[in-house]
Amino acid sequence: MYNPAAFREDRPEILHGLIREARLALLVSNGAEGVPDVTHLPLTLDAERGELIGHLARANPHAAALRAAGRAIAIFRGAEAYVSPNWYPSKAEHHRVVPTWNYEAVHAEGPVEIIEDAARLHGIVSRLTEEKEAAQPRPWSVGEAPEAFVAGQLKGIVGFVLRIERLTGKRKLSQNRAAPDRDGAVAGLAASHDPRDRATAAAMRRLAEGG
Repeated sequence: MYNPAAFREDRPEILHGLIREARLALLVSNGAEGVPDVTHLPLTLDAERGELIGHLARANPHAAALRAAGRAIAIFRGAEAYVSPNWYPSKAEHHRVVPTWNYEAVHAEGPVEIIEDAARLHGIVSRLTEEKEAAQPRPWSVGEAPEAFVAGQLKGIVGFVLRIERLTGKRKLSQNRAAPDRDGAVAGLAASHDPRDRATAAAMRRLAEGG
């Protein structure tokens, strides 16, 4: 990922927060035909162990390819929005402005361990379910499904653990613009009817406040 110094984010607590908020990740590994294998999937972060945990359908060719590749990158995207040059006060001064796109992204790279043991697979899906069900009024648990049914479902998946060796964060949120232009971009995004734009404005404010 191209990552100029102005946009680089190295604070683990910020990067871990972006990973947890991302909802859906991209898992990317080297493919056999010269192009990457890519799967969209939710992942669980174990920050203490520095690991990402997930599973793929056994029928997904990426499951076998991941074993052969041995390494992968998990990609997480945060806030993102188009920024119009019309929002920059500097436009009225010299017109030397262009559009851009603000965004947050985290890449986690490392070796991958493939998990096929039924007990460990059960733990993987249980942990992911607990994490995602936490916001529900009455959280569902894997234990509510019949044991034989769950055992059959586990046979159809392959689990994995990605041990994070390199964590790269980028927050391109107008840090390279003068303060009036940054404020103009925040105001323009905050006035949008699109919640993604308003979320980007909020991310810009957080960054300006040191978060």
